[in-house]
Amino acid sequence: MKQLRMAIGGLIIMVTSTLAQEASGPAGGGAAIIAEATDSDRLGIGLILGEPTGLSAKYFFTEKFALDGAVGWSFHRETDVHLHADALWHTHDLFDTSEGRGSLYYGVGGRTKFRHRAEDRVGVRAPVGVSFKFDRAPVDLFVEVAPVLDFAPATRGSLTAGIGARFWF
Repeated sequence: MKQLRMAIGGLIIMVTSTLAQEASGPAGGGAAIIAEATDSDRLGIGLILGEPTGLSAKYFFTEKFALDGAVGWSFHRETDVHLHADALWHTHDLFDTSEGRGSLYYGVGGRTKFRHRAEDRVGVRAPVGVSFKFDRAPVDLFVEVAPVLDFAPATRGSLTAGIGARFWF
């Protein structure tokens, strides 16, 4: 249990550090981020299918930086709940279309699996995905893969993947 608390604490420090670096920007100007965060369509909430299957949320702090996360069920044996959160960087306009905007994203984050009759797992993940946000509707579709390296209770690698959709507010 002590390992689990230390791992979660380390992930919180990593994400907080990333946010602080993004907020300061290249010239230390956080004002642009505050101005951008007031624009519409910053928060997306929806569903993800795969590993995990459940609820997905994403919030854009700037045009290119977002935090996303999911909570859901895992299909792996003895796992009750899968929870992950990621810091993501985006390259927009991946392909030209008059119907919306395609984006490539990549990042780093943490993943926890709460397991029944087994030790919980904590690790880091590196998601890479593509998304398409429609111009005519506040909806996006996404697909992602994420290599995972668990470090508690033991070191173990795996790969997760999911597809989903979000409604944007």
